[in-house]
Amino acid sequence: MTLEQLYLAMLAGGVVLLVSVVATRVASLVGLPSLLLYLAFGVALGEDGVGIKFDDAQLAQNLGTAALAVILIEGGLTTRWTDVRSVLAPAGALATLGVGISTMVTAAGAHWILGFSWQLALLLGATVSSTDAAAVFAILRVLPLPKRVAGLLEAESGFNDAPTVILVVLLSEVPFHFDPLPFAGSLLYELALGVVIGLGIGWLGGLALARLALPASGLYPLATFGLGIVAFAAAGAAHASGFLAAYLAALVLGNLGLAHRAATNSFAEGLGWLAQIGLFVLLGLLVSPSRLPHEVGPALVVGLVLLVVARPLAVLASLLPFSIPLRELSFLSWAGLRGAVPIVLATFPIVRGVPDSQRVLDIVFVLVVIFTLVQGPSLSPLARLLRLAPRDTARQILVESAPLDVLDAELLTLTIPPESGLVSVTVLELRLPDPAVITLIIRDKHSFVPTLDTQLQAGDELLIVTTRRQRDTAERRLRAVSRRGPLAHWFDEYGKPE
Repeated sequence: MTLEQLYLAMLAGGVVLLVSVVATRVASLVGLPSLLLYLAFGVALGEDGVGIKFDDAQLAQNLGTAALAVILIEGGLTTRWTDVRSVLAPAGALATLGVGISTMVTAAGAHWILGFSWQLALLLGATVSSTDAAAVFAILRVLPLPKRVAGLLEAESGFNDAPTVILVVLLSEVPFHFDPLPFAGSLLYELALGVVIGLGIGWLGGLALARLALPASGLYPLATFGLGIVAFAAAGAAHASGFLAAYLAALVLGNLGLAHRAATNSFAEGLGWLAQIGLFVLLGLLVSPSRLPHEVGPALVVGLVLLVVARPLAVLASLLPFSIPLRELSFLSWAGLRGAVPIVLATFPIVRGVPDSQRVLDIVFVLVVIFTLVQGPSLSPLARLLRLAPRDTARQILVESAPLDVLDAELLTLTIPPESGLVSVTVLELRLPDPAVITLIIRDKHSFVPTLDTQLQAGDELLIVTTRRQRDTAERRLRAVSRRGPLAHWFDEYGKPE
């Protein structure tokens, strides 16, 4: 490549990135999942659009795998341990038993309804059985959910890539034969070693970063993210699950209270968005739009079997022992979002030369587009219908502020609905735990600093500063008063999460 060609390539890449960033804002305004715009942009740049020809499934698989690792590291770094600690067991059940049930039920539908061979049917079931971390993390950033539901979705999307990749690789063998005993042994080995490597690198790396005095603050986010990459690569080199190792290492590092945590999270979020944009544009380039109309029917059949039968059965069977309320099970059944992961996984059988595997990629692509259009915009209304997304849930907002980072503090925002017990309560009666404090109230588009005698009103948006240690206590007090008023404790109400 000449220097002039390098300039042109960088110019094209920069334009694609900027257009994609603007598209994210447009998508948020119209309520459309941004991943669809990225995919559409990639298709528009492809051979049936601008004319860029890209059909290298091996390169797409390699770049897609790397991008998924970045997305999982970002998800682990920004996930609070207190949110997922209590749901590790159900998330693990969903990521293993749930994936198996979803794969078998979807494969049975593809075989008996569409007449696919068992190998192609199982590959279709396996590729779409994994929920997508990028899609789930993007939804959870804007949709307030109970901690158990949000934590379960986060943990599931972080864990279920590992068994799904193992399953797809084993099903991509030519000639095809499936022996459950070697599969179970391989699954156990890769998951167990991935857990050990991820937790080990995360813990040891965190101890080292806590004792190192790096010459520039910008090196801490690089070092933290680099440890996640090392965990991914080390596990892969040991033939273990790199995805699981990367997510767990990042989860450990993100919850050790390391210096410059806010800067690290912002850096990780930026890399995560870059990986999402690049991945979806690349996958849009990979498909041939002229073949897609022929696969709309099969994609609808497979998607309906997955959405209406396989996913609900997987959720019910996996979570039955954990006494989760029916309304939460209903939301979890509908919220199994698919995105880049199934499309990347669909390249594995193509690379390995499985006959007719190009159809798997086309069907999965159409399925992801159609059902993301259906599921994505419906999650917020469904959460409200099931009473899982109350407006009086405090949500963290990220700010770049050195004093907050030094004090290990967090900034929360809360909007008071009309029916809340917070209405007419004074700041003094609220009795937030020290040192949590309401720093600003936004009322009727005007902001002011409250006093102890200030009465809260419906529609007020509160900005609350609290330390990381007292955050859970502050949230419990807010929930308690919201439910039963300032005398909540007299009614035996302590604001425990539902």
